[in-house]
Amino acid sequence: MTTLVRCLAVLALLIVPFPVAHAVEDGPITLVVHGGAGTITRANMTLEREAEYRAKLEEGLLVGYRILAEGGSSLDAVETVVRIFEDSPLFNAGKGAVFTAEGKNELDASIMDGATLKAGAVAGVTIIKNPISAARAVMEQTDHVLLAGPGAEDFARSVGLETVEPEYFFTQRRWDSLQNAKEREKKMGTVGALALDRQGHLAAATSTGGTTNKRYGRVGDSPIIGAGTYANELCAVSSTGTGEYFIRNAVAYDICARARYLDQSVGEAAHAVIHEVLEPGIGGVITLDAGGEVAMPFNTEGMYRGYVLSDGKPIIEIYRD
Repeated sequence: MTTLVRCLAVLALLIVPFPVAHAVEDGPITLVVHGGAGTITRANMTLEREAEYRAKLEEGLLVGYRILAEGGSSLDAVETVVRIFEDSPLFNAGKGAVFTAEGKNELDASIMDGATLKAGAVAGVTIIKNPISAARAVMEQTDHVLLAGPGAEDFARSVGLETVEPEYFFTQRRWDSLQNAKEREKKMGTVGALALDRQGHLAAATSTGGTTNKRYGRVGDSPIIGAGTYANELCAVSSTGTGEYFIRNAVAYDICARARYLDQSVGEAAHAVIHEVLEPGIGGVITLDAGGEVAMPFNTEGMYRGYVLSDGKPIIEIYRD
């Protein structure tokens, strides 16, 4: 072989692209959301309030779907959807956050990129308008995973995120819940979103205001990677419920681990954890796998939840039946 021929052969190797993993430009897209679990029944829900919840869940699904349909990333989709829920007083996250025993609003959030296993979270923040965006900034602009309290707030300011006065989070409905402080009113509210983008990448995001009347700087599962939020290349999970149980059982990671090591589907793994590991009345999860399969098991009376597939038609459910 002449020198010229050898050079041409090497050049051909350099200019012919090798296949890249997950480069599925026209792959299926899926978005799954939840808005909290707990005592949610038709008996304690007015038709007007149910319509409000359905409308906001649908708004989030359609906005997130549009991002994915146009080739946007799963991370962009879940962050954007959770911001929509954080800006609504309906959900226990952001604007609608419940009050602590001291009459404050303390917010938690986390986000995870399944393609890289990078994650970010904030906990106990009181002035960040959209904690989920602060969580993403922690993931992308620091070497850390979880920032808490004033340090997280200082960081948010430093990267230009919007902060507000604590009064922004006041809603009469949540204030009344604090005053009544009955056990059945300790909302298990949280919001979350999972997405599968056209490149085959999964992402998960979760945000919450915690539990009504919480004390001593309590932090639940929502900002804890592996408890309230988890995503890898095969599985994505966002949890809602009594956070202590999700932390003790590493629920989000357990579901993905069962799917990987026990050869279960993500849906089978989620069902087993929610109905066999956790006690009844604790909460639920939304799950999504790399093939776009959705599961949304819960062991409470209801869970605000929904999903949209590649066909663009949102499915929204609230009650157990």
